Amino acid sequence: MLEKTIPFFDPHKIALSGQAFRFKILDDTHVELVAKGKYLQIACLGGDDFAFSCDEEDFENIWNDYFDLDRDYVKVFHSIDEDDEYLKDAAAFGYGIRILKQEPFETLISYIISQRRSIPSIMTSVEKICEKYGKKIKLPSLSDPFIRPEKKTYYTFPDCKALSKAKLEDITDMGVGYRDRYIIEAVQDIYSGKIDLESLKTKSDEELYAILTSMFGVGTKVANCTMLFGFSRTGIFPIDVWIKRIIDKYYGGSFDTSLYPETAGIIQQFMFFYERTISGK
Repeated sequence: MLEKTIPFFDPHKIALSGQAFRFKILDDTHVELVAKGKYLQIACLGGDDFAFSCDEEDFENIWNDYFDLDRDYVKVFHSIDEDDEYLKDAAAFGYGIRILKQEPFETLISYIISQRRSIPSIMTSVEKICEKYGKKIKLPSLSDPFIRPEKKTYYTFPDCKALSKAKLEDITDMGVGYRDRYIIEAVQDIYSGKIDLESLKTKSDEELYAILTSMFGVGTKVANCTMLFGFSRTGIFPIDVWIKRIIDKYYGGSFDTSLYPETAGIIQQFMFFYERTISGK
């Protein structure tokens, strides 16, 4: 177990922000997640104090970067246009949300699955894929202040090689609907070397977007979400039905992202979380 004091960090809000599909709330003070091949539980101890079910080495090598803890989010918070009342309210409401630095392959496949689906249904399909093609995770020994995990067994998100063994009907059985072909094609593109995810990390935003959208079934929203959450391109501003609704309702149909060239994706998360929550959805 490891205790840390972290400002601008609210794991419950992050779990509800729609960024990742293996991040769950257990109760009012505990969340759990599976990422980077590991299981992690976080206990909220009050204020900015948290307990993590990992050792110092894993925290520094995995979770510090995953939670983007080296970025000054308070500075981002204070960079918001003082005349933008809606965004100031949204940021205050979403105080503590950070952009997760997820694995590109998992992010791409997960967001292909996400098209025109609710978050609970996306999570169900992702879990089915992990249970069938992922590797069993060794759980940490948990004692106070942690609680019992939601399940007895957890699995990693499969790598491209493991998922390349799946046939179309296998993916269809995961409940992904028409997206089954998109997944198969994406996996084959990456497994064959046609798309090299590692090399994409060095591409410009424009180049990365062009390559992602060249893939079968990957449109603007999937590409932008993959760029933001899988490649940490925090200047990217994905637009889904919620963000479009906000822009139309509060900004006259146009939101000026140039005000936030490096942090528009963070701003987007404040908006998304705020609007979904206050609407009761």
